[in-house]
Amino acid sequence: MTRHGLGCAQLGNLYTALSDAQAADTVAAAWESGVRYFDTAPHYGLGLSERRLGEALRARPRGSYTVSTKVGRLLVPDPAGATGRDPAGFDVPADHRRVWDFSADGVRRSLEASLDRLGLDRVDVVLVHDPEDHQRQALEQAYPALHELRTQGVVGAVGVGSMRWQVLHRFVTDTDVDAVMVAGRYTLAEQPALDTLLPECERRGVSVLNAGVFNSGLLAVDQPGAGATYDYHEAPAPLLHRVRAIAAVCARHGTSLPAAALAFAGAHPAVAALVVGAHDRRQVRRNVALHEAAPPPADLWSELVAEGLLRPDAPVPAGPSAAP
Repeated sequence: MTRHGLGCAQLGNLYTALSDAQAADTVAAAWESGVRYFDTAPHYGLGLSERRLGEALRARPRGSYTVSTKVGRLLVPDPAGATGRDPAGFDVPADHRRVWDFSADGVRRSLEASLDRLGLDRVDVVLVHDPEDHQRQALEQAYPALHELRTQGVVGAVGVGSMRWQVLHRFVTDTDVDAVMVAGRYTLAEQPALDTLLPECERRGVSVLNAGVFNSGLLAVDQPGAGATYDYHEAPAPLLHRVRAIAAVCARHGTSLPAAALAFAGAHPAVAALVVGAHDRRQVRRNVALHEAAPPPADLWSELVAEGLLRPDAPVPAGPSAAP
């Protein structure tokens, strides 16, 4: 698994429709940039992301890349909705509806359908997707089913993904997951996962896949303006003000808010990979270049801590110190 992974929600037309050619070019740009880890889910565009990702990887040697997908939502045909658009934020026809299902049978059916859409005979990582309101069934049925599939060699690794660190922490302590996908809860804007989840993952050897490192857009530009998104909604005014203050400190130290956000998100020792989405080739190349660039200067982090904009106990990347 490469340290930089491509999040493929955008391949499912998240907010904005892409053509098949544009989607394929996004994956090609990631490949050309050295990315070999790709994360998708049935939820993303009602299966469109999986289909496009599978097609884009079709000619690549299977042993040369890692794919993760997710279980928990079954896609059920809904012909009556075909004339409408998906209400979940993906610009696709609403010809299927999502049905929550964390049963053992639901897990197997979901994975079988995902393999068909991807055109693969196996998935490297399978994540229980957003089990917040279904924790009992996910723990008692979905996880044991995935554990059995892992034992049989049908999947390589199993885990859970959520925007709630408390849910992830419960799976880490109560099961034998290989990985957790932390969505937006360990970023330059906020670090609630730092207190208990990340230390427990480090102690148990659970890999952290840090996703949503731009908080769905808030940290993705040099200076976020009015209407900037946070967790797929408009950012609250106090948080926007705080992030603008962080951006000002970044500018004083000769770096940008996105560069600092990527460097920070990967600095914790439990983080195995950053999963970053992109709409096109330009965004892919920018994100990879920022991730691979030299870390921002060490004094940046010191000033953020001094200004009360960053927790003092958060690990930061080692960067060059200011000249004496």
